[in-house]
Amino acid sequence: MVRPTQLLHPARSPAPLRPAATVLLLRDSADPARPGIEVLMTRRSMTASFAPGAYVFPGGGVDAADSQCFDVASRRPTQDDTALTQAVAAIRESFEELGVLLARHPDGRFADDSDIAALDRQLPLPQQCRERGLTLDSASVFVLAHWITDRDLPRRFDVPFLVARMPEGQQPVADESEQFEPVWVRPQDALERHAAGLFFIIFPTIRTLERLQHHATVQSLLDACAVDDRPLWTSCPRAGFINGHESRHMEHEAPFGELALVSPEGHIVHHLDWQNERPVALLRNVMRLTAPNPGFMTGPGTNSYIVGDPATGYVVIDPGPDEPEHVDRLWRATGGALRAIVCTHSHADHSPGAARLQALCSQAGLQKPPVLGLPSAPTARANSHFVPDRALADGELIELIGVDGDRAVSHTLEVIHTPGHAANHLCLVLVEDGLLFSGDHILNGSTTVIDPPDGHMDAYLNSLDRLADACERHGIEFILPAHGYVLGDLRRSADHPSAPPEGGALLAIRQLKAHRLAREAKVARAMQARPDGTADDWVKLAYDDVPERLWPVARRSLLAHVERLQSLGGFNA
Repeated sequence: MVRPTQLLHPARSPAPLRPAATVLLLRDSADPARPGIEVLMTRRSMTASFAPGAYVFPGGGVDAADSQCFDVASRRPTQDDTALTQAVAAIRESFEELGVLLARHPDGRFADDSDIAALDRQLPLPQQCRERGLTLDSASVFVLAHWITDRDLPRRFDVPFLVARMPEGQQPVADESEQFEPVWVRPQDALERHAAGLFFIIFPTIRTLERLQHHATVQSLLDACAVDDRPLWTSCPRAGFINGHESRHMEHEAPFGELALVSPEGHIVHHLDWQNERPVALLRNVMRLTAPNPGFMTGPGTNSYIVGDPATGYVVIDPGPDEPEHVDRLWRATGGALRAIVCTHSHADHSPGAARLQALCSQAGLQKPPVLGLPSAPTARANSHFVPDRALADGELIELIGVDGDRAVSHTLEVIHTPGHAANHLCLVLVEDGLLFSGDHILNGSTTVIDPPDGHMDAYLNSLDRLADACERHGIEFILPAHGYVLGDLRRSADHPSAPPEGGALLAIRQLKAHRLAREAKVARAMQARPDGTADDWVKLAYDDVPERLWPVARRSLLAHVERLQSLGGFNA
């Protein structure tokens, strides 16, 4: 866990969470030319305290009375008291706001407009249902998602997004107080109208509609939600800036981990734009400077990391290509107080800048920092030849120690040898703050290429296991890759949003290994389907979910999988 002393922004307490419930009332499109799901949405009052003027799904706060009327509510065996209370709250809110009543007569008939006309939206709904012999149809209300309002907002809610089929024979009528203009809309149409500035919707609504559009029918969606009565996703988004505008992100999206590291309590301060002119502060003792070498294989560029502070001096991890301006910026960011240069491996976008950076120290009359790493193996390509001043040992500690006033300061990097992407690849753990510098072994936004003979799939998978062990041993939550944003899929428990985060680096590593093994299973099936085929034949089958333009690169990793499968005795050449 990151030391509080290294955080960039002061601690603060987010606004308390209020329980609420929202329901998506759904129907299948009656237009054969435009099939799919339609969802009922309504516009909030322009004076509302939360999301004024936005088109939303009906819903609101959970009342104490919602948990005291189970006698008039149906219930699935898997629906616990919390889920039932939320379903009752959603049914009540849809009735109060839109006059839609999810309730049934004793014979199973849905309440219709005549029943609704006899009810008063201003009076407690459960008692009115008792008097008319109606039962709230909460057993037909399923959990789709669980949203927790962003940490930066002054009003925050803990909200299940529920789904239910719209009862036949009812027409929505807005209360003209909280809600206005009810409208049936296809998710795709709502998103297009929002993009055109004609239909204002907020972030959770946008992401929910994006997922709804992948379901062809209401029943397919309800079936997916009914599998285990748990949300299909849970999210408490985080926000930063892109091109000067606020940009919100869910846990599975690339920038989320970086926002969690830099602004753990939700300050909207971090700029996510990729640039090469100046270092980006991630913590007080960690900066990232991205080399100006964006491309097909490097993404936004190679990340060079600067670890340390003025009291301890600095270590530069992966100085990058031999690009004079980039190396000069690294030199200036350290103020010349450079104690060591570490290369995670010898590839041409990682290690060549080391000699130039070292020379700048010598030219300034300062002690020359050693270039550390592992020498390239005989299997390395010619442009990956690398010989460090000193070879690092697996498990070795690189220590930065200093004094800041009357306080001792230290930053310790532990070396972990992780062959796989390259035979001489290593990763580094910043022990005091639980950070993993992963080089090319783990990337954000793509999987690293394993290119035999220097790349080796079995070694790669074994190295992932070593990194997983390190995460458990050091409590690592974040991974700082050589390409892409910081990784850290930190999620709060759906039942206890104030509890410690789940996931983090360990989850990312386990998901990556599972992905690699799933790909290997596809390679095996491709080889079985085409036993006399070539790598070009197999890549079409094993990487059919990857754009064809990427197949030449995928072919290299495929060969690494083939090599591993053959070594395990499953296939012969």
